[in-house]
Amino acid sequence: MDAGIGLLAAASAVRRLRPDADLVLSSDPDGMPWGPRSPQDITARALAVGEAAAARRPHALVVACNTATVHALPALRARFEPELPVIGTVPAIKPAAVGGGPLAVWATPATTGSPYQRSLIRRFAGGTAVTEVPCPGLSDAVEQGDEDAIGRAIAAAARRTPAGVRSVVLGCTHYELVAERIRAALPRLGLPPLVLHGSAPAVAAQSLRRTGHPHAPHSPADGTLTVLLSGREAALPGPALTYAEGRLLLRGPERAPVRRRPVRPAAAAAGRESSG
Repeated sequence: MDAGIGLLAAASAVRRLRPDADLVLSSDPDGMPWGPRSPQDITARALAVGEAAAARRPHALVVACNTATVHALPALRARFEPELPVIGTVPAIKPAAVGGGPLAVWATPATTGSPYQRSLIRRFAGGTAVTEVPCPGLSDAVEQGDEDAIGRAIAAAARRTPAGVRSVVLGCTHYELVAERIRAALPRLGLPPLVLHGSAPAVAAQSLRRTGHPHAPHSPADGTLTVLLSGREAALPGPALTYAEGRLLLRGPERAPVRRRPVRPAAAAAGRESSG
């Protein structure tokens, strides 16, 4: 679940690990964007999107949105757990700091400077130089597939990024869809290659661990795809197909998912959220 198509990164990562997985993509085009909304409003919208997904009886609910994780994760877990494991998406600050600094965290204005993000920086990057870089307009441009607006937003964020950073944390799931454009906008000038840290692979792996469905790359590629737009079943939005992640998801059949048995409590024992 996400406000928009930022969920493509995590969903495609799950598809790569489990080609047979039935996926439900639940987003909220009627409420886009979530970033400028109050925390209370974001929580209400996230709960509605989560309810739409939960009605399809999934094995797990992946909150594939940093803003929703920052503001709505406790409410989502209170509503759905323990029957339905809820996996949040945390900016990959910890692995970025392990790799050494200085580093930059690109995020939406709503997430940049938030107590949640600042606490992650204190916990995992206390001894590292960290620059928080707000990226106004970037997630909206990615959502719309607007190439020119994407370029302008990335260029503006690149100008706010110190030249010597060793790595960049992609603190919004939308940004992972344009990772190579972000890399190209930050020339190295003889420095070591820039490392980009997204959360999708770790979130996908954590989701499969929580549901007790391990990595099975050789499974038949017959997983189904159901798209819910503000609760209404629909086709994948056109802009999603401008990204490799969206095209990957459409390679399998697109139909309603098969109902399966609920996850056994023991399968949801380990882990609460993933940080990449």
